[in-house]
Amino acid sequence: MTTRPEARPRAPYFSSGPCAKRPGWTPAALADAALGRSHRAKLGKAKLKQAIDLTRAVLEVPEDYRIGIVPASDTGAVEMAMWSLLGARPVDMLAWESFGETWVTDAVKQLRLDARVITAPYGRLPDLSQVDTRRRDVVFTWNGTTSGVRVPDAAWIAPDREGLTLCDATSAAFAQDLDWARLDVVTFSWQKVLGGEAAHGMLVLSPRAVARLESHVPAWPMPKIFRMTKGGKLIEGLFEGETINTPSMLAVEDYLDALRWAQGIGGLAALRARADRNAGVIAAWVARTPWIANLAQEPATASNTSVCLVVSDPDVVARGPAAVSAVAKGIAAALEREGVAHDIGAYRDAPPGLRIWCGATVEAADLEALTPWLDWAFAQEKARLSQAA
Repeated sequence: MTTRPEARPRAPYFSSGPCAKRPGWTPAALADAALGRSHRAKLGKAKLKQAIDLTRAVLEVPEDYRIGIVPASDTGAVEMAMWSLLGARPVDMLAWESFGETWVTDAVKQLRLDARVITAPYGRLPDLSQVDTRRRDVVFTWNGTTSGVRVPDAAWIAPDREGLTLCDATSAAFAQDLDWARLDVVTFSWQKVLGGEAAHGMLVLSPRAVARLESHVPAWPMPKIFRMTKGGKLIEGLFEGETINTPSMLAVEDYLDALRWAQGIGGLAALRARADRNAGVIAAWVARTPWIANLAQEPATASNTSVCLVVSDPDVVARGPAAVSAVAKGIAAALEREGVAHDIGAYRDAPPGLRIWCGATVEAADLEALTPWLDWAFAQEKARLSQAA
């Protein structure tokens, strides 16, 4: 039986959202928050504009792309984009995990678009060669947060496309190389890769997306929080910090702190390097550990943020799906009780397993300390399974 480890992760926060705070974070980082003030006052608007400007700088967003802060996290940003921009052309909807499936439901059942749905099971990507980016709009997730599978690049998107590409990048932004020239809409949330707080989304629009907004009138009623145009023209204030509804200025301050930290460690290149290094710790452990496997079937498509794993021990697998699920849940529960790893169970719609966040705010040393505990917890659960047989 595996010996109980002695060393523990310094920060046992491996949740895939909200994610770990940046190293060294304390509530003191929020001391300068514009609290008790209107977000429309000079100070509030300045901080919101600063959040937009720092986002552009850290993510290296082209100057002619608009960046806005919108309600309801990444979900709100994706919904806002879909309801505002789609319907002018047929659309290809890609889904290989739960959030992509949600956008399919919106397109097919709510908006009732002329949609072609291209799917793949958890662990794999759809056949991207089927996607018609030249003539159709496309909606896809860059990184499947609940499957740990990402697109390796944007080469499959036609540079001379006529349609728009709408990309849910919530667990890819600040960790993976987004190809801005091939993306027309990019969304993400504060609580993912930089470890911010929930309820706020970011919406990035290319000039082509703005042109669609100003030329296309959707066939359905538009809720107030989705409206980005007035009189056929873009509401520019939305992309200067004049938010549609009231944001949390405490959360704004936290996002600003995370962006300043990102700049201080070297910007986007450093963030990506940290995520790659972290994912590499888990990949190396998986390679030498016979009881666990990456859910992603192809290494080139494996996420460097939301790393999804499945129990592959032959003895456990032979006992059937219920045994696999029980062992995976038992591992997550045991490490939660030990205070070693919080929130590492697989997403509820995903195959039973573990999901370990490896984004830039996590320290590689904490992941290295975690892996012996994973082995220990598995040994405990397998022994329990054998005793129950």
